Amino acid sequence: MRAFMFQRTRVLGLLFLLSVITYLDRVCISVAGPRMQAELGISPSGWGWVVGVFTIGYALFEIPSGVLADRIGARSVLTRIVLWWSVFTSLTGAVSGFGMLLVVRFCFGAGEAGAYPSAASAISRWFPTGERSRATGVVWMASRVGGILSPILVVPIQKAFGWRAAFWAFGVLGAVWAVVWYRWYRDRPSEKAGITKAELDSMGGGAGSSHHALPWRHVMKKANFWKLLVMYHTYCWGSFFYLSWLHTYLQKGRGFSEDQMKIWSVLPFALGACANFVGGTLSDKLVRKRGLKFGRRLIGVVGLALGAFFLTCTALTPKGHSELAAVFLAVGYMSMDFFLPVSWAVAMDIGRANAGGISGAMNMAGQLGSFMSSVLFGYIVEATGSYDQPLFLLAGMTVVSAILFFTIDPTEPVVDEGFVAAAAAARA
Repeated sequence: MRAFMFQRTRVLGLLFLLSVITYLDRVCISVAGPRMQAELGISPSGWGWVVGVFTIGYALFEIPSGVLADRIGARSVLTRIVLWWSVFTSLTGAVSGFGMLLVVRFCFGAGEAGAYPSAASAISRWFPTGERSRATGVVWMASRVGGILSPILVVPIQKAFGWRAAFWAFGVLGAVWAVVWYRWYRDRPSEKAGITKAELDSMGGGAGSSHHALPWRHVMKKANFWKLLVMYHTYCWGSFFYLSWLHTYLQKGRGFSEDQMKIWSVLPFALGACANFVGGTLSDKLVRKRGLKFGRRLIGVVGLALGAFFLTCTALTPKGHSELAAVFLAVGYMSMDFFLPVSWAVAMDIGRANAGGISGAMNMAGQLGSFMSSVLFGYIVEATGSYDQPLFLLAGMTVVSAILFFTIDPTEPVVDEGFVAAAAAARA
């Protein structure tokens, strides 16, 4: 059993590094945003399209990538994903105008699509139900580590060599990870040498679950499925702000200097990293003590409600108290990250053998929310002259997300066992 635990730790370690690299590449453009807008002559509304077009490419390929990971495994799918996005990260540093930047960022989003659904598929195969929220929390904690490292690395690089050099440097990291992942990882624990049948049985069906095609017509009749999608869509209205507009907001809306950004833009991700781990771990403990429904709902609703509260506090903070506004923003992100691993655990709970496809659908809906909020943020800034006014909209959508999350039942799978048995019998 110890050998199996060690192998699972290595799987989680590789997914941790994947998530770090993912957010290094994503947050890089947010950090470099003010310089890019100045050099390329991009307006606030134009910048909203730049950060938003990524989410369109990302959303369009979420479901196909997640379903593919369920069908052929995360080993091949994640290798393709990481190599693709690394190429377009580097190409971001070569753009010469607004139109080219839109194309490159769309392709970057299309390439990165499916990274987290594929990770969810891997976790669902390697970890039992009572450990999935913690494992997911570790993966999302890593994303915040990437968010912490990005300004720390990007600011000195762009001050010394220009903003383009940061994209070129980060593009190399993904290729190295892809080689290591493909050489070591296997799609099922049973394919790893030295793992016994008793260890596989301890998975409680996670490792041994056979994959079947996701019956979309059946799934789309399930209220749980639609609640999951709309819940994550509204959540992403608030959360994506931190990846798209945070650095511009702090510099242009709150007057922080580029050097101050190394502190204030890092704080949300530092708190978010801790919150992901704590939220995921606490949810699993509550699941074991109080049941699946209570353990997921309590953590999720509390995190979302507090996130909305602190976004509102940020918007209401007077201009002369920029540090306080930055603290409210950071605590808001921490609160929403307390919820984040639980939402992905719920997608695995109700998706089961189709965790990649269901979480891909959830994330697709979320990225559509990210796109809409990113674009609208820029237009609201231009219309009102205020970087605070859009925060009220983001807070309101986060409240909607909290209400919806409370209604989702993680004990109800979106594909009934009877339906699966009938489909298998029909094929036989």
